[in-house]
Amino acid sequence: MLLTLLLLTSTIVCGQPAFAKAEQLYRAEQYDKAQASFVKMYEQDSDDLKVIERLGDIAGHKKDFATAMIYYKILLENQPEDAHYNFKYGGAMGLYAKSCSKFQALSMLDDIKMYLKRAARLNPNHVESRHALSQLYCELPGIVGGSIKKSRSYANELLKLSPVDGHLAHGFIDEYEEDYDKALASYNKAVETGGSLVTYRKLAAVYQDKFKNYKKALKILKRAQQKHQDQQLALDIAALETQILISE
Repeated sequence: MLLTLLLLTSTIVCGQPAFAKAEQLYRAEQYDKAQASFVKMYEQDSDDLKVIERLGDIAGHKKDFATAMIYYKILLENQPEDAHYNFKYGGAMGLYAKSCSKFQALSMLDDIKMYLKRAARLNPNHVESRHALSQLYCELPGIVGGSIKKSRSYANELLKLSPVDGHLAHGFIDEYEEDYDKALASYNKAVETGGSLVTYRKLAAVYQDKFKNYKKALKILKRAQQKHQDQQLALDIAALETQILISE
């Protein structure tokens, strides 16, 4: 979830032909080609923050979070009071920490919290940082500062800013606490409120993975497909239909 938030929160707008072409490659998920184009632009102008951000985003898509952190840190050094940049740097650090040893991850924890909290403080309407903080406090063990109460608090803030994100955050916490009936209620509210593909997938996943109710999960995914006409979802539906046939 954090990776999705990190990489889908760009507000880059640029009319330069070279940038527009590279951006088109990025949007088409042709990351290697996009990276080559953005690197050329970076070599011509190493102060272009839009290019630097995109290079960080591409590194994130490749799950090279150490490199993403390098680019996002440049953004932050240039504009330390930018909520978006604080979130991206803290988020990348959090994702990088997941691949480190427990000792190294713990040594980074205070900085991760600091940058995410700074983003939330700098922008009272910053949804992504609150989502990340809710997830962070939910997943952390209590001995190192984890707190379901704090996690719920950020989820409640989200409900006021973006109800669908609030319901998704509460659903995440419900799943973590293994209260799957409550998770279904939260994700149903997310579907009713927003109806994005993510909300349908979250709801279906609980039925499929936690309750083993494959037919109910299939019904939900088919509803989502009627609304979104997503190619990957169509493949997932076909796979689930096959699984149901085999199990009967």
